[in-house]
Amino acid sequence: MTPVTERIRQSLVSLHMARALETLDQTLSRLEKGEISAIEAIDELLTEELNLREGRRIGVGLRTARLTPIKTLESFDFSFQPSLDRHRIMALAQLEFIQRAEVLHFLGPPGTGKSHLATAIGVAAVKAGRSVYRCTLAELIEALTKAEREGRLVEKLRFYARASLLIVDEIGYLPITSGGANLFFQLVNARYEKGAMILTSNRGFAEWGEVFGDPVAATALLDRLLHHAVVVQIEGASYRLRQHADLIPEHTRAHASIAPPLPPKRRGRPPKTEVPIILAADRRTREVGKFAPALPGKFYPAFTARTSPVPASMAIWTFLHYLRRDGPCLRACHSPSPR
Repeated sequence: MTPVTERIRQSLVSLHMARALETLDQTLSRLEKGEISAIEAIDELLTEELNLREGRRIGVGLRTARLTPIKTLESFDFSFQPSLDRHRIMALAQLEFIQRAEVLHFLGPPGTGKSHLATAIGVAAVKAGRSVYRCTLAELIEALTKAEREGRLVEKLRFYARASLLIVDEIGYLPITSGGANLFFQLVNARYEKGAMILTSNRGFAEWGEVFGDPVAATALLDRLLHHAVVVQIEGASYRLRQHADLIPEHTRAHASIAPPLPPKRRGRPPKTEVPIILAADRRTREVGKFAPALPGKFYPAFTARTSPVPASMAIWTFLHYLRRDGPCLRACHSPSPR
């Protein structure tokens, strides 16, 4: 061993470059044989050390963020969920929403890949050097409740607000008390326009009042969580149960809905409501009412007035019959129902 080689070895030890030290002899051997140049030898040593340190950093970051087991976008089966836009998800993985402190919502039935996508984007954020933390809503509420009881709520809120990206999984799977809703609101308010979040839920936003047990708190939450938000709706079957889909009851395959749920069906005689305003228009001139005199006189009021004694079903039948016979361009607009 030459004095120069010994000095290089000592320098690597002092710099705590363990991986470069391990590969030093092999690299010098290739250098002496003329397989690589001196500059390539230096690059090889530094690359080996950098890869080792980067791997350690990512490993620690993933464990700290609680992102194990690791999920990646490459392992996600987009062909099983055709409702998802692959290009949109890949664009979200560029992490620009973190810079804008936005909230990313994944909504859909169980097993459709919400947690997989949230974890995969979290893994991408860790690799990019972002601080990430993941937990379920139940775990989060339990930790905040315990901290409040011990007088450490401010400290715990500061801990959850510190990460660049907070992932809250499984919203809607377990009921939350009103006290828990207030604690979650305090955290959301602390991160509002300051830190990005990813939320996954099997319940539509209209059901969050039921989920949190407090419609007022749920409204305040959604006011902040939807202000700067990206909503990804996943509609499909469970990937976990893909081999047993025929065993799943039909009513459990319902999709989570962003819009408010439809009102329950009313039994008995339907209430009297106003029928739609249906106006006929010329296909060429779009002049409303030009073809109105051609309507059967007995049903004409149903097409021209806001209210009519003619049953709505009969008015619709007349409208369809007129459309099939004369083929004009028709425009329908609905009047507001009486409150």
